[in-house]
Amino acid sequence: MSEKNTILKGGAMPRHIGIIMDGNGRWAKKRGLPRVAGHKEGAENFKRIAEHLVDLNIEVSTFYAFSTENWKRPAAEVNNIMSLLVDYLVEWQGMRKDKNMRFRFIGDRSAFSDRIQKLMADVEEKSSVYSNQLNLALNYGARDELARAFNLLYEEHKSPITPDDISRALYTKDQPDVDLIIRTGGEKRLSNFLLFQSAYAELFFTDKYWPDIKNEDIDEAILFFQNKDRRFGGLTQGR
Repeated sequence: MSEKNTILKGGAMPRHIGIIMDGNGRWAKKRGLPRVAGHKEGAENFKRIAEHLVDLNIEVSTFYAFSTENWKRPAAEVNNIMSLLVDYLVEWQGMRKDKNMRFRFIGDRSAFSDRIQKLMADVEEKSSVYSNQLNLALNYGARDELARAFNLLYEEHKSPITPDDISRALYTKDQPDVDLIIRTGGEKRLSNFLLFQSAYAELFFTDKYWPDIKNEDIDEAILFFQNKDRRFGGLTQGR
């Protein structure tokens, strides 16, 4: 076992990791390939990294797969992404006995086809017996999520609204807040991802495109997290 892995196993692990999977298109362009090739390789890498997080026993992981703004992309690209999503959901149902992932699809499902919505519901139901929570953010935007939460609370005639009220009205209700956000592809912003849940998250950015991310890169991000002094607005003892 390497020294890095020894540190990972011995230190405090993040309970909830959010991952912004960025750079599929640029990965493909760099290789003279169509963007769809980047999305396909990115989808394959999602499977590998999701399994690695389960192996590390991360309690919750949330992957930003398709935002509310991504519908603005060319129709052919969007259709390809939807096709990859269908393939994955169908594939998962055939291999679920070998995995330990409990799925939750966060975001507005109404924009998806009836078939995709049914597959989402089926996967959630069949995976409910497993323990490691995997959230897949699809047609997701944090501002839309907050508006939805406020409307739910308004319908309950809840006043005044507290942070705990908002938390339980989010897609991630009953889950811990995000401890660590990893963004690939070189950009250094959250891009409308888990804005409420990541109030005290550590932010790890890498220039590597998503398809190039390996298990060791995730371990590096966790090591970065473990070396942080997380005070949550307070002071370290003795200061």
